[in-house]
This record gives sequence, structure tokens and C-alpha cells, in this order.
Amino acid sequence: MRRGAVICALAVAVGLAAAVPSLGLPEYYLSLLTQTWIFAIAAMSLDLLVGFTGLVSFSQAAFFGTSAYLIAILQTQYHLAAFWPALGIALAGTTALAAFFGLLALRGEGVSFIIITLALNEIVWGLAYQWVSVSGGDNGITGFVRPRVLGLDLSAAPSFYRFCLAALLVCLGLLVAVVRSPFGLVLRGVRERPRRMAALGYSVKSFRYAAFIIAAALTGIAGALFAYYNEFVGPVNLSLDTAVQILIMVILGGVGTLVGPLAGAAVVVCVSNALSNLTQRWELVLGAIYVAILLFARDGLVGIGRRVWQNLAKAARHPGTSTGPAMSSPPAGRDAEP
Repeated sequence: MRRGAVICALAVAVGLAAAVPSLGLPEYYLSLLTQTWIFAIAAMSLDLLVGFTGLVSFSQAAFFGTSAYLIAILQTQYHLAAFWPALGIALAGTTALAAFFGLLALRGEGVSFIIITLALNEIVWGLAYQWVSVSGGDNGITGFVRPRVLGLDLSAAPSFYRFCLAALLVCLGLLVAVVRSPFGLVLRGVRERPRRMAALGYSVKSFRYAAFIIAAALTGIAGALFAYYNEFVGPVNLSLDTAVQILIMVILGGVGTLVGPLAGAAVVVCVSNALSNLTQRWELVLGAIYVAILLFARDGLVGIGRRVWQNLAKAARHPGTSTGPAMSSPPAGRDAEP
């Protein structure tokens, strides 16, 4: 019954999201939602590492930006405007880069892994910044446009919005299938008890390596979509700021939830844009919001929603009882009681 309610709620949410372009909203808001879908793909992909494998990676921006650069280079320098071949080459290049990075990064664990991924990301950023003949340097690459896909003209904002929403749903479905498969169960075991999993005969490093590549490939999809969204690619897409932003989306939404990073992406994209229009110190205000969420909701926005739902259900079962004490956050590291 509970699963059926969740499926119905998701179906309604998807239907409402698909109908947004028909509501007559200004293109600005459609643009914000499009960015949200794109960054949600990158954040959900990183959550496969952080939440299900126990690897905190700062190299996602390298895969995000590499895919975006390949899309731009293929269209501007090699005149490959067809979407599917360009996307295939971009994902192949991103996956190859991830395969190389994984061999290096997984030689370390914990803090060592974090530092290696951060350093690798900065190397790719520096390459894009300095290799002016290919990347355009600080000026980036412009002059490419959105192609037609399956007869759909993506140059129009509504059609591109729906295409990005469809890509988000496909990526979410793939990630759900991965984490619920035997492979995903092994990843959870590797996250919780790597030594015990190794003693049982599982190759911990191989499973981590596979998860690293899968996360990079899906992040490459987000990078390709972002290149078409902006119709511009620059070194900022590879920067450490982008890597940290994607990680913040995961933490804000709820680590290990997949859906949580979508909520985190919505907060980061929408709130940051709204605050930047109100004050020049928007980064300070946004930082305070991040800190407040992390202090009072250690399990992220999904945890807040879960506790609110539980208290509403409890109030419905026992009308007239107070739900005040139950609304408080559970102690750090423990789940709220059902």
C-alpha cells in the first residue's frame, strides 16, 4: 500500500513537471528548472559513490566538463551536429577518462582518495585553461547550437526542458536498477564492511572501480546537456567550485537516497539565483542556509520530509495528540523512530 502511494505520488509529480511549459511561466523559471534537472543527474550520479559506495569524490566536475567540451569541440571543429553520435563520443571520452582516473584514485582510501580526486580534477581544469588552441582558454567555446533529436527541435526552451526531464527520469531509473541489483547490494556491503566483504571473496577495489566509472558516465550525460543548455563551454565547468557544488547538492538532499540530490539541486540552483537577484552577499546567505540544514537535519531534506510525513501520519491515526516533541530532529547518526 505504501509503495503504491509512493508510485502514485511520483507519477503525479512527473505529470506536473511535464506540464510546466504549458502553464505560461516566464522563460526564466523554465530555465531554472532545466538547470535543476541537469544538475540533479550529476548529483544523483555522485550519490552512487558517496551514499552507496562510501567514496567522496571531487572529480565529478572533470567528467561533467569533459563531456561538455567534447560536445562543443565535435560541433565547432569537426562539424558533427548529430546528437546521438556526438553524445556517444562524449560519453566514451568521459568513460575513458574515468577509467584512467579510477586506477589512480583508488590506490588511496579515505582522505587520500579525496585528495587524489581533487588533484586530478584540478589537472583537467588547468589543461582546459591553458590549451587555448583546443579549449579556447578562459574564453571557452561558443558557436554551437542545440540539434534536433527524434524530430524534436531542442532550440525551443519548452522542448529542451522536457528532453532534460526525460533524461533525468531515465538516469534515475538506471540508478535505481543499479542500487537494487545484486551489484548494488555488494556496493552497500563494501561501504559498510569492506574488510568483511574482502574476506567473503569480493574484490572491493573492482566494485569501487565499476561504481566510479558508472557515476562518471552518467555525469557525462549531465555535462552534455549543460553544454547544449548554455551553448557555451568554459573552464568553469571543470572547476573545483562545480565539483563542490555537486557534492553540496548530494549532502543537502540526503546522502544515499537518489531522490534527495534532486531536492538538493533545486535548492542550490533556485535559491542561489533568487538570492543573487536580491543581494550582493547572496553567497553568505546561501552558506548560512547550508549550515542550518546540516546542523538541524543531518539526513538532509529527504530526512525532513520523512519526519514530517511520519508525524502527519501519526496525527491522522491519533487525532488530538501533540506532535511537537516528535518534530525535533533525531540524534546525529540515528534515524527517526517510525
